[in-house]
Amino acid sequence: MKTIQQCLQERILIIDGAMGTMIQRHKLTEADYRGERFKDWHSDVKGNNDLLCITQPHIITGIHKEYLEAGADIIETNTFSSTTIAMADYDMQSLAFELNVAAAKCARAAADEYTAKNPDKPRFVAGAIGPLNKTLSLSPDVNNPGFRSVTFDEVVDAYYEQVKGLHEGGVDILLVETIFDTLNAKGAIYAVKKYFRDIKQKELPVMISGTITDASGRTLSGQTLEAFYISVKHARPLSIGLNCALGAQEMRGHIEELSQIAQCYTSAYPNAGLPNAMGEYDEQPEQTAHFIEEWAEQGFVNIVGGCCGTTPDHIKHIAEHVQNCKPRVLPVLEEVL
Repeated sequence: MKTIQQCLQERILIIDGAMGTMIQRHKLTEADYRGERFKDWHSDVKGNNDLLCITQPHIITGIHKEYLEAGADIIETNTFSSTTIAMADYDMQSLAFELNVAAAKCARAAADEYTAKNPDKPRFVAGAIGPLNKTLSLSPDVNNPGFRSVTFDEVVDAYYEQVKGLHEGGVDILLVETIFDTLNAKGAIYAVKKYFRDIKQKELPVMISGTITDASGRTLSGQTLEAFYISVKHARPLSIGLNCALGAQEMRGHIEELSQIAQCYTSAYPNAGLPNAMGEYDEQPEQTAHFIEEWAEQGFVNIVGGCCGTTPDHIKHIAEHVQNCKPRVLPVLEEVL
């Protein structure tokens, strides 16, 4: 079977779209989230989408299959918040490892089914490592700018457990995504490297994806795109890219800039436009695909897909629009001594 590196040399790869958008379509109740195992849990769990990998795995696997059917080459595990730190919101810290293993198995089963149907188009599972609800660069207390609600070591420990669960569950790639605080991302990168050093195995490929939060072109913790890239390139990632926060139209200039400075492959999976007053996404699949097709024609991208508000229909249109476009060629950049 072809490796992901071989596939990236041949064509633009498609990553899937939003998980939350698809889960919402199922209109699940508190009881659905709890399942039998957590029916007596002491706090509400509705909204804990990652928990569904344990309580409703058929729903999650079904969503993965919808994206694969639409043409996705890479599907992300439903583990955006599967760390001890994020799961503290539901007092479910003890489930973090199990959630990652369960989610990886849901995605693995779906990917393997579609690879078996067409071995010339292998499908890959990316272990989604999301940002935390605590940040190392910013204080949560406006009156005490030096205060931090978490330490670097605590962040590393949380990510280490997540990486271990994803790896044991069978993912092909690790995706550190929606990065708004580069120091948190550095904790995740360090956890990945430490884990594979500890088990004495070759590292899985790592994809890194930041998020530009507004028109200033900076991350939430204040870095420019170039500064963000320089801060994480030591990880030697398979790809670097942007996702979330902006729609494709607003993201274009940043993707163009990234394509010129990145020595690795580039990825982009924007939202379905900007949210409306109700927090919903109105951009139609054809519109999103049109924007991304132009990036592909310009040679900006190697991996494309969708984030918030996108659906299998968006991914299908994106896949169709870029299928005849050549992938971005990696630049030959001189090292400045």
